[in-house]
Amino acid sequence: MSPIDDLPALREVIRRHGLSAKKTLGQNFLLDLNLTARIARAAGPLDDVTVLEVGPGPGGLTRALLTLGARRVIAIERDERAIGALAEISERYPGRLDVISGNALDFDPRPHLHGGLARVVANLPYNIATALLVRWLTLDPWPPWYDSLVLLFQREVAERIVAPPGSKTYGRLSVLAGWRSEAKIMFDIAPSAFVPPPKVTSSLVRLVPRAAPLPCDRRTLERVTEAAFGQRRKMLRQSLKSLGVDPIALLADAGLDPTARAEEIPVEGFVALARALTERRATS
Repeated sequence: MSPIDDLPALREVIRRHGLSAKKTLGQNFLLDLNLTARIARAAGPLDDVTVLEVGPGPGGLTRALLTLGARRVIAIERDERAIGALAEISERYPGRLDVISGNALDFDPRPHLHGGLARVVANLPYNIATALLVRWLTLDPWPPWYDSLVLLFQREVAERIVAPPGSKTYGRLSVLAGWRSEAKIMFDIAPSAFVPPPKVTSSLVRLVPRAAPLPCDRRTLERVTEAAFGQRRKMLRQSLKSLGVDPIALLADAGLDPTARAEEIPVEGFVALARALTERRATS
């Protein structure tokens, strides 16, 4: 008997459904149901909440979310072997689990939400984790269809997400996350908690979308950060030359020091750069 419900232990589920983790799918399963319950609790009260879960695998986190009261879980799973295991959970929690077979990178949850909000809670496959986060942070229009993201990443990626200006890990992902969300590392999970164990520690990150991010064109902000951090050792007066405008004039418009480097510029500075670039192109 499991510690959270009357369904079989996850190792038994994996054995019966032939669910050995596939490296090609970025799978690392969490088999400790007490730990999956801790992740679900970190997402806040779940009563009357619709949860989107990516890559549920054998369903350990799925079960925790449902046990802790999620009104509905939409689980998107690419691995066809897991569908049978998830069907057993659906039978245990009738009407509360929708399993969708597909690739999360191609999935638009909005038609399934009927105009409401979702909360994303997931042990993301490592090979698509950053791409998914960037997609969710660059949605238009904004605010998005979710009220928060509670996601497991490799520790190195988590540190990049929450990094402040001036730190070695501060980069494009830090700016994007800081611009549109408030991000916090909740806790770490040791490699030994996973099957198979990854080579690195994982971290649970909670991102809450800002209702009104500083206004700028999202694509222009991405271009500015790409140019600045693409040559992060150089001063901005050099690294921004690839934008095709006079970098000295652009930096003056944004009120930034041309001798500064990318890692020294706060989110507000990059927004100012993006706005200055948009204005210069509109008048050129």
